[in-house]
Amino acid sequence: MQEGPVFEPPGKPGWEARWTSSAKSAVGTSLTAASRVWFTISHGILNEIYYPRVDTACTRDFGLIVTDGRGYFSEEKRDTVHEIRAFEPGVPAYRITNTAIDGRYRIHKRILTDPRRDTLLQEITFEALKGTNADYHLYALISPHLVNAGANNTGWLEDYKGTPMLFASGRGGTSLAVASSVPWLARSVGYVGVSDGWQELHRHNILASRYHRAEDGNIALTGEIDLDRAGGPFVLSLGFASRPEEAAQRALASLQDGFNAVARRYVRGWHAWQATLLPLDRPNENTHRTPYRTSTTVLAVHQPVSFPGAAIASLSVPWGFNKGDEDLGGYHLVWPRDLVETAGGFLAAGAVEEALSILGYLQSVQEADGHWSQNLWLDGTPYWNGVQMDECAFPVLLADLLKRGGHLPGNAFLRYVPMVRKATGYLVANGPVTGQDRWEEDAGYSPFTLAVEIAALLAGADILEDAGQTDEARYLRETADTWNDEIERWTFATETDLCADLGISGYYVRIAPPDTADSASPLEGYVPVKNRPPADTDQPAKLLISPDALALVRFGLRAPDDPRIVSTVKAIDAVVKVDLPQGPLWKRYNGDGYGEHEDGSPFDGIGVGRPWPLLTAERAHYEIAAGRIDVAEALLATLEASASDGGMLPEQVWDGPDIPERELFRGKPSGSAMPLVWAHGEHIKLLRSLRDGKVFDMPPQPVQRYQVEKMTSPVRPWRFNHKLRTLPAGKLLRIELPRPARVRWTMDDWVSVRDDDTADPGFGIHMVDLPTGEAAPGTVVEFTLQWRDSDEWLNANHRVVIDGDPLLI
Repeated sequence: MQEGPVFEPPGKPGWEARWTSSAKSAVGTSLTAASRVWFTISHGILNEIYYPRVDTACTRDFGLIVTDGRGYFSEEKRDTVHEIRAFEPGVPAYRITNTAIDGRYRIHKRILTDPRRDTLLQEITFEALKGTNADYHLYALISPHLVNAGANNTGWLEDYKGTPMLFASGRGGTSLAVASSVPWLARSVGYVGVSDGWQELHRHNILASRYHRAEDGNIALTGEIDLDRAGGPFVLSLGFASRPEEAAQRALASLQDGFNAVARRYVRGWHAWQATLLPLDRPNENTHRTPYRTSTTVLAVHQPVSFPGAAIASLSVPWGFNKGDEDLGGYHLVWPRDLVETAGGFLAAGAVEEALSILGYLQSVQEADGHWSQNLWLDGTPYWNGVQMDECAFPVLLADLLKRGGHLPGNAFLRYVPMVRKATGYLVANGPVTGQDRWEEDAGYSPFTLAVEIAALLAGADILEDAGQTDEARYLRETADTWNDEIERWTFATETDLCADLGISGYYVRIAPPDTADSASPLEGYVPVKNRPPADTDQPAKLLISPDALALVRFGLRAPDDPRIVSTVKAIDAVVKVDLPQGPLWKRYNGDGYGEHEDGSPFDGIGVGRPWPLLTAERAHYEIAAGRIDVAEALLATLEASASDGGMLPEQVWDGPDIPERELFRGKPSGSAMPLVWAHGEHIKLLRSLRDGKVFDMPPQPVQRYQVEKMTSPVRPWRFNHKLRTLPAGKLLRIELPRPARVRWTMDDWVSVRDDDTADPGFGIHMVDLPTGEAAPGTVVEFTLQWRDSDEWLNANHRVVIDGDPLLI
């Protein structure tokens, strides 16, 4: 049946496309391979729905509009109070109740995906609170953003086998179809902001113009539900496929199965998975707020079946309502660091197979030179191309954690030896300086990155030694020792105004710049702080404070009661701790610019950093290491109280005065990513650590080597990418080169000369130790070299001065 003129609606191509709120209340998917649909919920409605991969968003939102046909207009997401609950603990299917603020109606929903098809179902009941259902019109409004793009979509109205539906197709050959279990009274498609259903209903309270096709733009589909025919609950079915006919068939088949039958299959699958997990549930939990089970579902939901072991950082786009198609990746990308943190959460919960799958995935996407990309699409294609050395080290720690846990029995670990060898080889060749710290901003010497690198070298040494590669293992340990010896020289600040104010000897800084760290005063340089106005970027390295330094305890390099750690904790709490209604949270560092502006407007490349619940969980792990279990328990409560009403942990929490018009409330989630999978993984690990009475994922090798055995290194390495200016008295000078060479050197201004050839310990690094241990302070070691593969001389001399300053020893 034709419904009005068949011509293109006005306003092509529509307003510039934007994503929507990142403050998700819930996320969900089926656990079956036959279902490749993931959904998010915010403000009582569906937001981004992903198909056929968890890194591919296909909608902006899918909600309802209520009118009376005469002058009343109410939008479900803006004009109702929302309540959301999971069907059951650990089952990411949801009941939503949206009650109109003006008290005129209530909408009940149940939402889940079909385990047997690429379909999402909403069972909806409309309840008139004033008048009767006959007094209202109810409309479904869906905004396709197919294949991560709101532009270049085409929508149309058509029947499939006699069933009227709404259709859309976009780039990449992806289509969707929307069907209803009760008839549509009216349908239309238009361009967003001009001729879409929202505009029609806002202006006329009915679909006065009904357009049948909108080509190549930012479009929206609208359909009116026949409330008289509905009687009670009705179902909207959203199907996806490469062809529109296939999407329609799936949508119709799910409708015909019936919501309750689909729900039984969905819940049964999640019950079976939850039954395999460790019982880390806390006693006396509210039956509707089960943080542990919520965190486990968040981890599982963010994994694609088609890429076993992959997991994205978040099913959200931070400040998405202010971002468009240019922000192609959002947070639905794989970050290797976040992925290892996710694996740790799985393993802490007893989900060993999931953690093993993650290790296998990491092995498959490792670059040829041994590093991992900053972030990547599911198929391993890099998105951003920065190099973060902690991301190159974390997979080695995961392999070690699984091996030590008995999950790689016998010779099973041998599969991962090539991965470990390449990764550790990359670390020793390119570290300890990182191109970016874990916050993806600055290069230099980061205490966090150093801790992860050194722990990974020791863990990798154990793995290689067990595989018979003893020379390589020895070299990794020696390199770890030299870096560990230098941590304080590179990153520990003393004699600052903050030291005087707090009465402390010093503290570990956030990061030291790479071009000054080999000088006698490495912390006299400046750090170019990102996300700040151009005139306010460079900050003195010695004045930047971050909780990152606690990684030195978390990864076993320093004891929790080490005086340098204790004084650093005082500095951290004085500078970046924020007391909020739920308890203390911490910012990433002072001067951080990644967050909303002071007035609450969204981050746009410049802003003000806000507290991270993740950092509260990390602090709780420090307290466990220090034996203060009661403090860690209190911090756990703070962490869980920082979640949304649906239990989602945000990236950041708002710490300013309430700004209701921007939905910003002190202590509540900000507009950053939510849920942050990394935070949920850390939450699970914290629960496991509290149960065990010790830090779950602390590697034992650094604890034994540096806290028990007090191991130090007899050498200091010189490299082209790490040129020493000074050498502590009593140390050997180790020359490390990328090619075989003969080193010609002197300690008496070339009066006497010695030649020594390099040897390869197994990583393509050619080294020789010069016997400088007996040289007196002030001695100058001067050397040049000849490449042995070409007989070419370097044609330059390098100088290293023996220094007796105890700071350098």
